[in-house]
Amino acid sequence: MPEWLKDAIFYEIYPQSFKDSNSDGIGDFEGIISKLDYISKLGCNAIWMNPCFESPFSDAGYDVADYYKAAPRYGTNDDLKRLFDEAHKRGIHVLLDLVPGHTSIKHPWFKESMKPEKNEYSDRYIWTDSIWTGFEGINNISGSLRGISDRDGSCASNFFSTQPALNYGFAVRDKDWMLAPDAPPCVANKEEMKNVMRFWMNMGCDGFRVDMAHAMIKNDPDDSATIEFWKEFRAFMDEEFPDKVMLSEWGEPDKSLAGGFHMDFLLHFGPSHYLDLFRVEEPFFSRRGKGDAAAFAANYMLNYNKTNGRGLMCIPSGNHDMSRIAHRLDNEELKLAFAFLLTMPGAPFIYYGDEIGMKYLEGITSKEGGFHRTGARTPMQWDKSTNAGFSCAPSELLYIMLDPDKNRPTVEAQMNDTNSLWHTVRELIEVRKNNKELCNEASIEFLYAKTNEYPLVYLRGDRKSGVLVALNPSGKDVSCEIDISEGDVLLYNIGGKAALKRGKLTVPKESASIIRVK
Repeated sequence: MPEWLKDAIFYEIYPQSFKDSNSDGIGDFEGIISKLDYISKLGCNAIWMNPCFESPFSDAGYDVADYYKAAPRYGTNDDLKRLFDEAHKRGIHVLLDLVPGHTSIKHPWFKESMKPEKNEYSDRYIWTDSIWTGFEGINNISGSLRGISDRDGSCASNFFSTQPALNYGFAVRDKDWMLAPDAPPCVANKEEMKNVMRFWMNMGCDGFRVDMAHAMIKNDPDDSATIEFWKEFRAFMDEEFPDKVMLSEWGEPDKSLAGGFHMDFLLHFGPSHYLDLFRVEEPFFSRRGKGDAAAFAANYMLNYNKTNGRGLMCIPSGNHDMSRIAHRLDNEELKLAFAFLLTMPGAPFIYYGDEIGMKYLEGITSKEGGFHRTGARTPMQWDKSTNAGFSCAPSELLYIMLDPDKNRPTVEAQMNDTNSLWHTVRELIEVRKNNKELCNEASIEFLYAKTNEYPLVYLRGDRKSGVLVALNPSGKDVSCEIDISEGDVLLYNIGGKAALKRGKLTVPKESASIIRVK
């Protein structure tokens, strides 16, 4: 694992909503560069940036039309290289978002593939042999495109109908049109994607977050062929770019890490119980005290034990695909949520604006395929100036509307308030950095995680000199018995201070305590 990843703390940037430098209402590379010092001051030393390649933006850039060209609305390739360079000057690494499973319907490869005449790109996408034949029941294919050209056949799509699936082959084949993963068109796609990665890594990119990493090989019920697919990519990176990283959108760490990814997310889909903590009707981190973290803790340890130290499981504050963490939690509750997020193993990921409690805007008009996700993609709120400091464009030109609340949180206001969420996040990051037991690779043991009960208690590091984290978001003081007898130094606390004596841990209401044990 690259050394820099061991203490990485990521900041996710949705580029079109972060900072506009040229008053067109859309964020851009120059805007991001202007805020690198802010990201560094918060304490983050790595960035994951959502797709920034040329695209018609039917899915916010996850429909790529040219993998080798930056989207002009963000700037040029030279501008993106300068972003890498300026980030590196500040000790910040940058991951790009790679979308290897599908392209846009506007991509030149797909335009060639649609032609009825056989050509180099005919089988670079997945086509049946008849317009009347679809993909029902086939693993990792979500839909199809039909009647889009004079070519006879249906074309597989991975998500929206504007995103035709690139052909990397089928693990189980029962039709003549199903190619094996080692068929020449599938190998050509794989090698071209390596070339794309080489291009950007040679320019200064530090690696990639890989979109839909689980869905490369189709009809792959146990994902074994997809694991082999990614192992080849990891070998290529280890040989040519050993200091670069791959992060997967998979949600099954035992599979993704076996495939060679350095990190995987515990996500809002699948069996992670991530939503139990922040995004259900009664979240665990609500002071109402009706939440439950037990299923999350059990599933976390199930995945943790499967990884055998081969990589990192990452728990994000949120991302561009889900409602904001502030949707069901207020600022005081958010402080306790961040006490959890910034003391767990794996690299923390902070979604832009979550550090100030930006709101999720319900029911706003969809933009670029966002639909319900659009409300979590609104412009960053920097200050009280025009358009909250995001852009000098007329408000009607903004990429997405701003939060209309006159009391909306801003970076400026929270940086000037030492009791703000922003300061709590920054302080927690400092505590994490200053205590190796809280860093990305240190071990974890849940000491108290009972069904429908508070507190949540876990130990980072060993029992002789580890760090105990005690979280009680509920509105009632609680206590529990744990098999560690004494605490020593209080490293940080929010609210009242927990007390540990002869194995009895008392945790005040609405509090978080980080304690070194002895």
